[in-house]
Amino acid sequence: MRLRSLFAASTALALALPALAQAQVAEAPDATDTAPGKATGPAPQTGDQEIVVTARKRAETLLDVPIAATAISGNTLTERGINSVREAATLTPGLNITSDGSGRAFVSIRGVGVTLVQSVQPGVGLFINGIYQPNTSYLNNPLLDIDRIEVLRGPQGTLYGKNTLGGAINVITRQPSNTTEARGNFSFAGPDDSFLASASVSGPIIKDVLQVRLAAGHRQQDGFLRNSILGIDASPFKTDSLNGTIRFVPTGDVVLTVNGYYDWVKGANTPYSRVTGPTDYSRIVQFNVPTRVEYRYRGVNARLEAPIDGINSKFTLVGSYDARDGLSPDADADFGPADIARANGTDRLRTKTVETRLDTEIGGTISTLLGLFYSREETTAFDRTRILPANLTRLTNNATKADTYAAFGTIFWKPTTAWEVALGLRYDHEKRSADGNVSISVGAATLPTTFTTAQLKSDQVEPRLSVTRHWSSQLMTYASVARGYRGGGFNAPTAPIRQYKGDSAWTYEIGTKYVSPDRKLSLSGDVFYNDYSDYIGLNSIAPAAGGGLVTVDLNSGDVKSYGAELEATIRPVRNWSINGSVTYIHARLTNSAPYTLVTGRTLSSDRLTFQPDFAGNLYTDYTIPLSGTDSVTLTGGVVAKGSRLAGTLNQTTPTILRPYALVNAAITYRTGPLEVAVFANNLLQKQYFDAYIEKTTLQLAGLPASDLGIIGDRRRIGARLGFRF
Repeated sequence: MRLRSLFAASTALALALPALAQAQVAEAPDATDTAPGKATGPAPQTGDQEIVVTARKRAETLLDVPIAATAISGNTLTERGINSVREAATLTPGLNITSDGSGRAFVSIRGVGVTLVQSVQPGVGLFINGIYQPNTSYLNNPLLDIDRIEVLRGPQGTLYGKNTLGGAINVITRQPSNTTEARGNFSFAGPDDSFLASASVSGPIIKDVLQVRLAAGHRQQDGFLRNSILGIDASPFKTDSLNGTIRFVPTGDVVLTVNGYYDWVKGANTPYSRVTGPTDYSRIVQFNVPTRVEYRYRGVNARLEAPIDGINSKFTLVGSYDARDGLSPDADADFGPADIARANGTDRLRTKTVETRLDTEIGGTISTLLGLFYSREETTAFDRTRILPANLTRLTNNATKADTYAAFGTIFWKPTTAWEVALGLRYDHEKRSADGNVSISVGAATLPTTFTTAQLKSDQVEPRLSVTRHWSSQLMTYASVARGYRGGGFNAPTAPIRQYKGDSAWTYEIGTKYVSPDRKLSLSGDVFYNDYSDYIGLNSIAPAAGGGLVTVDLNSGDVKSYGAELEATIRPVRNWSINGSVTYIHARLTNSAPYTLVTGRTLSSDRLTFQPDFAGNLYTDYTIPLSGTDSVTLTGGVVAKGSRLAGTLNQTTPTILRPYALVNAAITYRTGPLEVAVFANNLLQKQYFDAYIEKTTLQLAGLPASDLGIIGDRRRIGARLGFRF
């Protein structure tokens, strides 16, 4: 009944919008909006369907893309005080990201593609300038000199490949041009001494031929958690970032772009507090060691674009090399004041990718996009866990290698200017292998080392079909069906290595988008249904051979989810804008028999971990013109998330985290190239959990049992200075 009602509501919305469009045409734009010397009001924010994106690897406006998509501009990120993709999720319908450490992020879109641990391949694809990133830890990294973030909801496998069954996030950095430009952004907020400084410069070396951009940034904060045993901050965070771009145009339409980046990240690993329940908002961490982690991210990528006039085509070749190195020098593995278990380790990831594609116009009604893709991933990891009372040490080494080959193509048919049919297909072949060893020593005695190896292969086809109807230049509706797939993997070395297969999802979607002629109203809405098979999640944590913890990842069963999303920007008058979004997602496990078959246990809830049924945001900006071009903008906003299921292995009683809403505010003064703002985040000091693990997990591991929680940030009040020359 709920699903039928959602589709009925969507049909009603689609029928109502043409009438709304006709009503809006009669209203002429306010001529004073562009009058010289007048403040033009707040810039368009999220929800503006006229933003140009590359969702289909072509430059199109959101209004022309038959995909549920959100684009967040770099200016919006700065004005909202957003410094990472994880934070940007609060402005995006359907996207849910939580984190419990500097190198860990849990991400899903519409309840699909949930990734809860680093060892599982992402279910939501992350791309930087179109380059695939094979792990989710980047979601916590700083955003530096960003042009926009594009979030595509629903399976994107046809164009973006495996591991995008939930959707894709594409972070686009600013590109250099013939215009010389310098930008800067500096902010400080308390009470945890949160400091941010970033700057960039770009411009031509040889006009029309060679342009460059350089950007650097530093961010640090003490956090709001306190280690009572060591008397130190429990969740500090510090990053330093450097990136640059070279754009070379040797001839008129041939463009070579080279990007490079380097990020240093230092922070805390899983700083959980021991709590008595989901309403105990304790900020006291009782670890015996600081439990710090360090990461280095670096990479270089190049893109060559050239026309092939003889066949009316555009050729693109992209290659990249990305590296991540992680270090955990000493961690408290029992999460409590008793000094029982310690751990330290390193991990290393290297990724190489290459993609080539050909975008061809065939006559006036048909175009094609064809391509080939290859990637190589290599990981190594070392872990040492010590059980101090037993004088026991377990050493684990493991390595994985993965090769992925793909061929893809989409044909776009436009029989008239009003209609478009797009049919795409992708074939992915993945070969993944793992090997490792485990050695255990008790005092001076060492047990024989266990060596293990495993392989898996997969061949998958990911189709996509969309039909688009443009009712006018302001209004469109679309319907689509698509399949996405995520590759499987291996658990930590045991004898033998336990494998799990990949999961997949079919998504059926109906949507509509509208922009009024005067741009005072921009609106998009959609309803969807996901049929999700072989769901991968964080399914069990159990004692490892010889002591300590081992994470066991399994295919839990099948999930059905459906819901609706609405996103809008409204400008009632020239200087006032309102923008926001709301999401309803009903995602439930419909068959958990595979989980029970492997573990012998049952689940206490059919909900998905950390996935809320409701989420939304609403912001308003009002600009007061002053003399000349000076202005003051008043900003207020709220971001909200519904109740969520905590991480729990309890078989009878689920632990549900309470919903919350955070109020943010800012006052910004602009004069010429300068911008000064004062801001407050979580103004009403709302208490909420970022992550939560129910005590059954520790009980199964034979450790002192307690619920574990990470409390969200308290109120921050600060000031920001920005400039652009």
